[in-house]
Amino acid sequence: MASHGAGGGSDAGWLLQTSGKHLPLAFAVKSLDKAPPSAQRGGPKYSMLFNSIEYFVFLPIVLALYYCLEQRWQNRLLLVAGYFFYGWWDWRFLGLLLLSTVVDFFLALVIHKAAEPRRRKRWLMASFVVNFGMLGFFKYFNFFVESAAAASQALGLPLDAPTLHIILPAGISFYTFQTMNYVIDVYRREMEPTRDFLSYAVFVSYFPHLVAGPIMRAEVLLPQITRRRVVTTAHLRTGALLIFIGLFKKIALADSVAAEVEHCFYSPASHTSFGLLRGLYFFSLQIYCDFSGYTDIARGTSRLLGIELPENFNQPYFSRTITEFWRRWHVSLSGWLRDYVYIPLGGNRQGRWHTCRNLLLTMLLGGLWHGANWTFVVWGGVHGLCLAVHRFFLDRRPATDAPRRRPLVTLLQIFLTFHLVTLLWVFFRAPDFSAAFTYLSGILHWHGGVSVWDAGRLLFYACAVLALDVPQFRSRDHTVMLHWHWLPRGIAYAVMAVLIAELHTDRPVPFIYFQF
Repeated sequence: MASHGAGGGSDAGWLLQTSGKHLPLAFAVKSLDKAPPSAQRGGPKYSMLFNSIEYFVFLPIVLALYYCLEQRWQNRLLLVAGYFFYGWWDWRFLGLLLLSTVVDFFLALVIHKAAEPRRRKRWLMASFVVNFGMLGFFKYFNFFVESAAAASQALGLPLDAPTLHIILPAGISFYTFQTMNYVIDVYRREMEPTRDFLSYAVFVSYFPHLVAGPIMRAEVLLPQITRRRVVTTAHLRTGALLIFIGLFKKIALADSVAAEVEHCFYSPASHTSFGLLRGLYFFSLQIYCDFSGYTDIARGTSRLLGIELPENFNQPYFSRTITEFWRRWHVSLSGWLRDYVYIPLGGNRQGRWHTCRNLLLTMLLGGLWHGANWTFVVWGGVHGLCLAVHRFFLDRRPATDAPRRRPLVTLLQIFLTFHLVTLLWVFFRAPDFSAAFTYLSGILHWHGGVSVWDAGRLLFYACAVLALDVPQFRSRDHTVMLHWHWLPRGIAYAVMAVLIAELHTDRPVPFIYFQF
């Protein structure tokens, strides 16, 4: 299946298109989907990138005003800043953000007040219809229409289905899931709804995490918004370091290999087996450094505002099993799927086979959440199968078999888990199944030689990531550098700054997860 939203010039980006006719649309944004970065940069501008000059003009202005205001006015500033930050990309999509905010704020109050279970469920369904209706239309309309047309054609019933050139609002999956978990928690009586609309609106539009997470729980973020905040020297030091680390991951590591990854995945037949393997390793590095770098900058920015965001990555490539990987990778999404999909399906309470089924269904949904393409569904489904298999054999192991920590066995487990995850990234990154299978075939049917230069570059990037992750992993502290002696800390800062200056690209590259 062809990738969606990859083509079209900037003029087409502002239109709905159906059956060859162009219809004006009040809101519009170009979907990244799986388009190569060159195509991505050709369309309308994105929301303010954390690695752009605009952001580092915007942030000091916000901070200067923020530190001068009392708590209530700080919240008003954060609301304006959030809408300005999101509207910088395209102001017309602010209506969707506002609609989701207003609907779920008032529906949560109605649900909490309603005593009859049927009425409470009816209002919950109303929230589902509004939120998933928006998400389904903007993200999945063409996917389902084209899938139905393909299925009809396979059955010998050609269907002339209309398609729309729909532009995907940045971050819609993130803020939709965030407002939904608030309403569901109120419905479950797990939290009281807030009656402070300003605080709730800030909770939804809080700019550090608005576009690519973490997906925040209301019980974690709302109390920090409603109470008075004190920004300490520790907040400033750790926040600045997290931003610096995030920029290093994004600019020096992720962006510097992005062009090579793009070329490998969009023309796999033209590369040697080692070239494809190098591209796959580079993408494994790119997506980790890109997304965890975004999270570091988001957490660092938030600390400068006196608000703590949770870790979204915990050195996932050091995982010993696929189950552990999903506890360390995109933690906020994994937790959301666990609490609002896996457990309601029955979790592990209905026996081994039902547990495996629930894991598979949950990960299929997780794959679809990432994008309207069957390659994402397969990627999520295979991860679900791996989780199910691991769980099946874990349940069969006698309770007395306590695992013993043996360094060589642990290293082998980490090695195998990393390569399983890396291999499955092919379906995540490839634009369609044809490219994915060509890519895998090109690696398995080895041809061509090995470039010593490229092998050296792979080793360099691996060492750069390990130099960051090993100290953080061992200390369980993402700002462990602050505790180092001034000399090694200064050397580390200088090396990172030089690599940022030397390896940066000419133009900021959008964060990968902005498309979701």
